[in-house]
Amino acid sequence: MRINLGLRYAAMLILIFSLCGKITAQEEVLSIIPIPTQYEVKEGNFQFDENTTFYVDTTNAEVYKIAEGLQAKLREVGGMMIPIKPLSEFNERTLHAVTFQLDSLSNLGNEGYELEVSTNQIKLNAQQPAGLFYGVQSLIQLLPPEIVKKEIIRAFDWVVPAVSITDVPKYAWRGLHLDTGRHVSSIAFIKEYLDNMAMHKLNTFHWHLTEDQGWRLEIKKYPLLTEVGAFRDSTLVGHYGTGKYDGKRYGGFYTQEEAKEIVAYAKNLYITVVPEIEMPGHSTAAVAAYPELGVTGNRVRPSTTWGVFPDILNVENSTFSFMEDVLTEVIDIFPSEYIHIGGDEAPKDQWEQSPRVQSQIDSLGLKDAHELQSYFITRVEQFLNSKGRQIIGWDEILEGGLAPNAAVMSWRGEEGGIAAAKSGHHVVMSPGSHLYFDHAQGDLQQEPLNIGGYLPLDKVYSYKPTPEVLTAEEGKYIMGAQANLWTEYLPTDASREYMVFPRISALSEVVWSGEEHKDWESFKKRLPEQLIRYEYQGINYAKTIYNIEINAKYDKKHKNFSVSLHKQWDGVIYFTVDGSNPTAKSKLYSIPLKLKPGTTVKTGLFKEGKLQGVITSETLETPKS
Repeated sequence: MRINLGLRYAAMLILIFSLCGKITAQEEVLSIIPIPTQYEVKEGNFQFDENTTFYVDTTNAEVYKIAEGLQAKLREVGGMMIPIKPLSEFNERTLHAVTFQLDSLSNLGNEGYELEVSTNQIKLNAQQPAGLFYGVQSLIQLLPPEIVKKEIIRAFDWVVPAVSITDVPKYAWRGLHLDTGRHVSSIAFIKEYLDNMAMHKLNTFHWHLTEDQGWRLEIKKYPLLTEVGAFRDSTLVGHYGTGKYDGKRYGGFYTQEEAKEIVAYAKNLYITVVPEIEMPGHSTAAVAAYPELGVTGNRVRPSTTWGVFPDILNVENSTFSFMEDVLTEVIDIFPSEYIHIGGDEAPKDQWEQSPRVQSQIDSLGLKDAHELQSYFITRVEQFLNSKGRQIIGWDEILEGGLAPNAAVMSWRGEEGGIAAAKSGHHVVMSPGSHLYFDHAQGDLQQEPLNIGGYLPLDKVYSYKPTPEVLTAEEGKYIMGAQANLWTEYLPTDASREYMVFPRISALSEVVWSGEEHKDWESFKKRLPEQLIRYEYQGINYAKTIYNIEINAKYDKKHKNFSVSLHKQWDGVIYFTVDGSNPTAKSKLYSIPLKLKPGTTVKTGLFKEGKLQGVITSETLETPKS
């Protein structure tokens, strides 16, 4: 007997994940993340089977390739070999048809799409191929979540509900960053990273390639950058200040061919790779390779710990020649409009203590070291502009005056981005408060080793990239937003995945759907099916949203603790204080608890009597004076 699982999932989409939409009354929310900007659920569904045919403009290689991608996915998991035929053979009476078509739909821009699903046909239209690609991502999410597996599933109904979708992204820059300076990611991991970005309709991969701890990109004119600068002698164990090191040489780098491979892979996913080459600070590895680039002339080694270091590039003409040589090779690898030049956390001590540098400040007619950094950045910008490229840097590049055409990535809050937008410069918002994915997602005592901070899923979701203080005209300079993944405490692929997922889902809705179409309650109803997809893909995502955080404050006067239990997700909290694990029959939490030192609190989130996450516990110990 054929198992009608497809109808089950169609019913799930309509019944389990349904609620009133923000866009149109009586709409039902689809299990799509990011949520489309306009949609309507209709009666019936379309089934992919051996009778299905794709119709494509076969003269357009890019569109044909997009259709082939969906064809390969349905073959890989569904075992179907769906033919691709010329669009000229399709007409409105054709049954079991899926069309991929480019139209002059100016309202969709370069990345928007229209998706019409009826019982007999699926029509996917866009103005540019990128729009068709994103439409396919939505279509995949409309299918049962098993579609993301990499094995054939037999006797399964691959159905999607009948819908009408018009979807246009809010922001042009929808970014995710990866720091490979502190810990190196494999080519395979980066490709998976890009695949998952595409699934969430993100389009900009910020690749952090140089750091104090390692220079990661092959520069053929300067081989010591990778022979010396790509390897450190040891690595800090635990948090900063432990004084413990593993004593193991660590490093690695990407050849130019490997970097080009990543660029090409990303291009097929409609993702732009923006490389970052740090300057003038965070340059210890570069100075280690070529001491003459530094101010002191002393030989240093790539840093073995984390933080901000004094080594800064000098401002000699030879150093600018070096940077121009490096950037010439960089722009040959990366075709992106923007090249990220860092500019952050550049201590000026060596500049201020150097008579040579002070003399240069005077001869250039500059006021101080901050203006010298602005001079440095402006000179690099002039070179990149001459090559048809633009620079983007962290918000410190505002100090001393912003280079004429520079874009700003605002990470120290929003102030830098606001100032840049008000002065007519393009901005990418990336504040540590909402978009630093190396921060903990829950109770620090329950989380794996990380840099600290607290960034739960709902806080990511709440972010608004365009500050309300900007006028409508100033707001046009906000290109979008980006989340950053710094890897000081993330040495493995699994640890990096844990910090990105599921927060990437919240990010995607911030930058694609925009404030007008976001809805936290709707998102919470759609996320469970997204987590099922993560499970099927083998992604090590954080389940922190289902765990209870225990917050205990000691009262010296009464010598007891006030303990509050915090949940991130829907459900009820049960707890025990006798050492046993809580169940749905344990005490129900409602108000903060008053408990004596030595008590062990155990708690969990329950829904319909079932534990949602894991039991968390804490033994209350009297603080030492």
